[in-house]
Amino acid sequence: MNSTSIKHTSPELAPGTVLLEDNAAHEGISTSHLKHGTGRNKNIVLIPQPSDDPNDPLNFSFAKKMVILTVTGFGISIFASTVGPLLNAGFVPIAKDLDTTVAKLVNATGYQTVTVAAWSLVVNAAARKWGKRPVFLASGIFNLVGSSVGATATTYKQLLAARIIQGFSVSAYESLVFAMTSDLFFLHERGLYVSAVSFLLAVVSNFSSVICGPITTQLGWKWLFYFLIIFGGLQTILQFLFVPETQYNRHKLSANSNTSNSTSADTPDLEVRKPVSTEIESSSTCNADVPKPKTFVQSLSVFTGTHSDENFFRLLLGPIAVCLNIAVLWALLVSAFFFSLYITIANLLAQVFSGPPYLLNASSVGYLSLGPFIGGLLGATIAGLVGDPLVRRCARANGGVFEPEYRLLIMVFGVLAFPGIVGFGYVADLHKSYYLAAFLHGLGLFGIVFVLIATSNYILDAYPKMGNEMFLASMASKNLMIFGYSYFINDWAARDGPAKELWVFSVVGAGLLLTSPIVYLLGKKYRIYWSKHNLLDKMHISTHEY
Repeated sequence: MNSTSIKHTSPELAPGTVLLEDNAAHEGISTSHLKHGTGRNKNIVLIPQPSDDPNDPLNFSFAKKMVILTVTGFGISIFASTVGPLLNAGFVPIAKDLDTTVAKLVNATGYQTVTVAAWSLVVNAAARKWGKRPVFLASGIFNLVGSSVGATATTYKQLLAARIIQGFSVSAYESLVFAMTSDLFFLHERGLYVSAVSFLLAVVSNFSSVICGPITTQLGWKWLFYFLIIFGGLQTILQFLFVPETQYNRHKLSANSNTSNSTSADTPDLEVRKPVSTEIESSSTCNADVPKPKTFVQSLSVFTGTHSDENFFRLLLGPIAVCLNIAVLWALLVSAFFFSLYITIANLLAQVFSGPPYLLNASSVGYLSLGPFIGGLLGATIAGLVGDPLVRRCARANGGVFEPEYRLLIMVFGVLAFPGIVGFGYVADLHKSYYLAAFLHGLGLFGIVFVLIATSNYILDAYPKMGNEMFLASMASKNLMIFGYSYFINDWAARDGPAKELWVFSVVGAGLLLTSPIVYLLGKKYRIYWSKHNLLDKMHISTHEY
């Protein structure tokens, strides 16, 4: 292997700070030996740098990447977005059939979410050790088993068992797909695809209720499980045929941040410091060493070897250990809380609108979820279209240097969540128009989506070496929070009304949102601090590096 390297001087480096646009870079910084994008992105330095191996997922054709993302996105829609809210619209008729209460059915969903959270530790360790592909396929099998139990359930306990087993099918599709976007796409492309994944996770679940409600009314609630068997089985087959392993250990090649030794208003947070000597290496591989592309049959292998030499039980600690990083912990708390806001409303819909004066059936309750679906769709679309161009513009203004904190700028739109959530509570409390309630629910999710996308992109770009573990921890924290809510949100709403409950939630959310400027201003300094005092390194806990 031949290698060339250049040295340059730069201010103190921080993890996640990278040279993104070389045409805006300061003089004296050469990136000619690094791989760049094509077309309008020809001045974009590719991060991470792809290898010469045609089996490197970064080198897959655009069409192949889209097939992988589409099939896996189908899996998100079924397992992560439908399994959880599967029964929401039909809580009242199901409670009558099983001689139980709506609160107990919500609690059953809560047990499913805690299963998802606990299983995430195993999912992370298994994906790190043996790759994502076998984990995704195993998730499909768990769905078939859990849905079969649900389809034959005649008692609450049998339904509870079905919901818990289904929980094992959710973890991978709630968390590993974010990591998959980093396997397939470069930094300057990720914003759009992370937005798409966030849309599927946070928004499609509302559309699921639109479908599940009429199914419950017209065919009966057990058909919800029958359809999960059919479509879940189909997705698992497609996952096996068209989604190869995307985990890949490549020789990392990155362009770290580079700036001049002068400061200006255009380069905030880049202080004059003692220059630090760094190296950027470029490696080229002889043609004889480049592997041949895998055939279709070879790509069907469920196991592609061991991807980590770490002890399996030590890998279990990864998602817990990343919470020692304050910035990561902040992002987890903010995203989990805002995610739980719309879940809270979703769990209240049947309770509020099935009783007097509305007296809506399961189909009509399901149709109310069209409001948040449209609001979430608009939010995810705008965030996806605006996010990447915004950070590229910030990088150009910053001498071509990208800072992960730029991802947090779109969180300003998160303030729109509060009038939507609070307004929904008051409309429901005063028994006003359910059309208005659906609109306000949509406005709430519109704002929430911006927060979810911003925090997801931020931690992925700021701490890429912990990406897999962070998203597992994020998913676990969301589900644990929802599990806790299942014990009191319905009783609280029945006692004090949804207006008071959602007002309290909104005040807490506003307090969390107000902390984002602090992270924006101090985030880079903390990244530098973490690079020097990485607690995970001191504990000898390795994480997944992209």
